[in-house]
Amino acid sequence: MSSINTQFIQALKQTLDPADYLTEGSQCWTYGYDNSRLHAQPDAVVFARSHQQIQQLVRLCQSYQIALISRGAGTGTTGATVPIQGGVILSFEHMNRIIKVDPDNRLIIAEPGVTNQAIQEAAAEHGFFWPPDPTSSAVCTLGGNLAYNSAGPRAVKYGTTRDNVLGLTAITGQGDTLHCGVKTTKGVVGYDLTRLLIGSEGTLGIITQAVLKLSPLPESRQMVQLIYNSMKSAAQAVAAIMAQPVIPCALEFIDKSAINMIRDYSSSELPVNADAMLMVELDGTATAIHEGLSAIIQVADNNGCLKIKPARSPQEISALWETRKALSPALRKIAPKKINEDVVVPVSRIPELITGLEQLAQKYHIPIVNFGHAGNGNIHVNLLTDPDDKTMQNTVLDCLEAVFKLVLELEGTLSGEHGIGLVKKDYIARELDNSSLNYMRAIKQVFDPDNILNPGKSIPD
Repeated sequence: MSSINTQFIQALKQTLDPADYLTEGSQCWTYGYDNSRLHAQPDAVVFARSHQQIQQLVRLCQSYQIALISRGAGTGTTGATVPIQGGVILSFEHMNRIIKVDPDNRLIIAEPGVTNQAIQEAAAEHGFFWPPDPTSSAVCTLGGNLAYNSAGPRAVKYGTTRDNVLGLTAITGQGDTLHCGVKTTKGVVGYDLTRLLIGSEGTLGIITQAVLKLSPLPESRQMVQLIYNSMKSAAQAVAAIMAQPVIPCALEFIDKSAINMIRDYSSSELPVNADAMLMVELDGTATAIHEGLSAIIQVADNNGCLKIKPARSPQEISALWETRKALSPALRKIAPKKINEDVVVPVSRIPELITGLEQLAQKYHIPIVNFGHAGNGNIHVNLLTDPDDKTMQNTVLDCLEAVFKLVLELEGTLSGEHGIGLVKKDYIARELDNSSLNYMRAIKQVFDPDNILNPGKSIPD
């Protein structure tokens, strides 16, 4: 990959309006990071305005062999938008329009710079919502949700981003325009390039527009908090909840270490012998929810259940969610350099995962806090590290290796919604075989033959 030279800068200035780019180092600096806390200096920043402008930029970068990295709000945790080879950051902060809301066909068309929250608000005006709901929904962008296939708690009932997108408009690494997918709920013409592009972290194409599938807003929501004296009892409850006909819209898990954190900064009343907590939310009609909540409480009330606390009012539900969503930022305050992994295992193997993680925490003397989306086995594993402790910094990498080994032994996967980016790239060969990786490299070659789109990410070299 070539470094940016004066010829490229001159061509950039001739192609774009002065308000649409930055080339001064100090101005570009802030666009070189994401929430992984990794940073690299970009050579230039371009503010996306239109599909046509981006197409020109891609062809210019291809001509000069310059890396081009798409960036939303920088909330990703894997370094996927960090420009490790320099080049151009393509920021979508100004390309944030909702093009169309079509309630009759239950869809919304939007640009990648619009926030998840703005999409929810626009859809809600017509009685709908878009199911993906990452913790950072107030600030994260649609483009980031698409790039990582971000999901959130509601995925247990409504599926991930891939399941809630009908079609995309994108630009390949050669500057070609792709219109893939449909505006209907059925469509099997051709290969499914829409699902291929979602989750590809900007390595195959630059998404400039998306057609999103909307769901009707539920009439009512109710929630119940369940406290258990052992991880085994909580996992049995998860399996029992997911085996009965009423599907919760969220089923969250918090382990003992996270409960102790909540106890330290929250007014929540939690038994001192609490070893695990579940938060179960239902949505639907008021009548169905009342019956469904009773059914869930019945199957979840096993011998290890210490406390059942329903939350029926919007205020009570909001308070529970605020506690859950505050965990990650609270952990980052305690350990700014914490490693946050989003592994997934089969639901029935959650107890083995948590037990194994507790053993690793003791073996490596690394505090590990776990919480996440129990309904689909997606657990956020937080390794709390001290950057000033050199011994711990070395040990934590060995611990991380052991965490990934444990997950794969339990027939799990290394990432459920955070993506691969830079920080996990060197680990995915442990999960994927050589044939699969070679086919992925071949796909990359077709979409981006000059390797200008987010080079050095997702797939091992």
